[in-house]
Amino acid sequence: MWYRFAAVLVKPVTTALVKPDWRGWEHLPKEGGFIAAVNHNSIIDPVIYAHWQYNSGRPPRILGKSSLFSIPFIGFMLRKTGQIPVFRESTDAAQAFRAAIDAVNGGQCVQFYPEGTLTRDPDLWPMTGKSGVARVALMTGAPVIPVAHWGAHEIIPPYGRAGYGKGKFNLFPRHRVVVAAGPAVDLSKYRGQELTAQVLADATEDIMAAITEVLADIRGEQPPAERYDMRKAARQRAAAALAERRRAKGEKPADSGEGTGR
Repeated sequence: MWYRFAAVLVKPVTTALVKPDWRGWEHLPKEGGFIAAVNHNSIIDPVIYAHWQYNSGRPPRILGKSSLFSIPFIGFMLRKTGQIPVFRESTDAAQAFRAAIDAVNGGQCVQFYPEGTLTRDPDLWPMTGKSGVARVALMTGAPVIPVAHWGAHEIIPPYGRAGYGKGKFNLFPRHRVVVAAGPAVDLSKYRGQELTAQVLADATEDIMAAITEVLADIRGEQPPAERYDMRKAARQRAAAALAERRRAKGEKPADSGEGTGR
């Protein structure tokens, strides 16, 4: 009932903003639990994805930042529709993980943004992913369906980034937005293995590669050879800042030893 009520409220809004191009529902399991792993390049991605997923006939349970659940009415609706709060860097962080496993084992669709935040890649390709989605997939045996959005960044650009929607909201005219699913990610080689850091990292990269492949098909472009890594880029910025301070003092800059930062 609450999902239907939310759909009545939300779908007219997304329809007013978006010319939908929905693809790939044939890849979604007709029954049983599964995981949707989705890229993230605009703050309105969750609303548009939820519209696409709801229309597929398999309503999702979405993992979202816990702060969203404290917003009046929005938090109320998130709780009533069974969405899962993510408490980052707190003693409650494991709650989302357990809730996701329970939901998948209960036959539901659970959606992850494996990047954990909006992409920082300069061209909005998927970044390196976090291991939570791989861990849930390998612990439950549930299929992982890669899903990609493209177009919402033209409506609300990530971080007001210039070059995408001119760095501001562009609500009208309606923008074409594609949401597409690809075939389930083949994680069979990891089944039964101990969930070491390396196994989780490799499985996560396979998932990110599958999402990137779906997005590349939507965009008709070739993705970068190296995936953007936020932590690596942060180290490079810190090294560059240190080198600049040393230059300002007339000291010889140290070799950071870092690569391109993608």
